[in-house]
Amino acid sequence: MFPEYRDLITRLKGEGTNHRFLHLFEKHNELDHKISSLESHDAGGIHTEIETLKKEKLHIKDELYTLLRNEAAASK
Repeated sequence: MFPEYRDLITRLKGEGTNHRFLHLFEKHNELDHKISSLESHDAGGIHTEIETLKKEKLHIKDELYTLLRNEAAASK
């Protein structure tokens, strides 16, 4: 996710001071694992739940991107 910000992500995770970023990053990973798990066992009945989780994950990814852009701009 966001290869152009790989170094910044590593720095933010290592510093641990941007709590909003850390929370969103962890939540994004949790959703990714949950979606993968549901998709591997999907018998058709949970398709709506998977789609809802994917939308939530995308929203979080958008927030992460905004935080990363702002942090990169502030670091210049």
